[in-house]
Amino acid sequence: METALNGLRVLDVTRYLAGPYGATLLADLGAEVIKVETPGSRPTAPPDVYAFKGQDAYFLSTNRGKKSIVLDLTKPQGREVFYDLVRKSDVVFDNARPGVMEKLKADYETLKKVNPRIICCSITGFGPTGPDSHRPAFDLVIQAMSGGMSITGEPGRPPVRSGIAVSDIGAGMFGAMGILAALHAREHTGVGQKVETSLLESHISMLVYEAAYYLLSGLVPGPVASGHRGHITYGAYKAKDEYVAVACVNDAQSYNLYRALGRPDMLTHPKFATPAARFNNREELTAILQEVFLTKPASEWLDILNQHDVPCSRVNTLDKALCEPQVLHRDMVVTIDYAGGGQLGQVGNPIKMSGTPPQVQKEFLSPPLEGQHTDSILSGLLGYPAEKIEMLRREKVVA
Repeated sequence: METALNGLRVLDVTRYLAGPYGATLLADLGAEVIKVETPGSRPTAPPDVYAFKGQDAYFLSTNRGKKSIVLDLTKPQGREVFYDLVRKSDVVFDNARPGVMEKLKADYETLKKVNPRIICCSITGFGPTGPDSHRPAFDLVIQAMSGGMSITGEPGRPPVRSGIAVSDIGAGMFGAMGILAALHAREHTGVGQKVETSLLESHISMLVYEAAYYLLSGLVPGPVASGHRGHITYGAYKAKDEYVAVACVNDAQSYNLYRALGRPDMLTHPKFATPAARFNNREELTAILQEVFLTKPASEWLDILNQHDVPCSRVNTLDKALCEPQVLHRDMVVTIDYAGGGQLGQVGNPIKMSGTPPQVQKEFLSPPLEGQHTDSILSGLLGYPAEKIEMLRREKVVA
């Protein structure tokens, strides 16, 4: 069965998280992704606990399903090889700082002369223009600058970054989305285009309703821990043993919660019966809910809450989350054979498609070894003779 992006060829000239993650999404959907690696650019393996076969788990998590060619773009011969690849490709995906791709003569303005149909997607920290465009950026910096850290954590405590690299991952997803839109446009125009996004823009866009609350009210928000600014019967409560998360966003769900907790009197109580009343009496209501939750262990509460159709969950640690029956049922944890030997656990692809599904979950391609496909790409895709490949290797253009 064909995949959605079968026949699409992507050159992945990225490092770290945002770019590699976006290209991995395309690889999962069936694109042929060739990772163009600079000699010695792979991250140094961390302590053994976070490494597999000498490779950084970080790298392995964002580079499955790709081929690897080691190519030195700082050398004229390396750029000529790259241009040959561009002629046979659809997309170039990079996350270099502004000006780097221009310096390498691998930017869109150069590459569109090589292949007018090429689509170049660039992910930067702050965007390619503006007063901060040339500053270095990582997820923590962006979470801080975007305001995301100011609304994460508990009131009165130091600012906290999200446990997930949301600006990196968001930028990767938006980059992949922009590429798909550009591919659709190319079907009509016949030419490619430049696609740009940044960590900052991705995180600002994900503020969504929090930004709307501020822009409408003028009130500067602070952190609300596990709660919600607009919904009161919404948060994590300590049971006898563990925490239980409850998310009620309307009267019907709040009333079901009151019934589940054995407090039907709250259905008509003037302080708790309506959204406005709950909002005005947030602290008192939260204290009552917390007191009741402490009377039973989490497993009992989850049974009761589910019987009453209350949105809820145990607050899982990762070991429990990755063993959840629903997670496993949906193939969101997979095991793949690693090219370096052994088997590697990874998260699955969240996109399910009936006609052109992502690559079969149990058969995801391994993250590549460094330069694993250099020879096959040069000889098979570009048709280089063995003597030319040997010369390029001797000149340290490829590895």
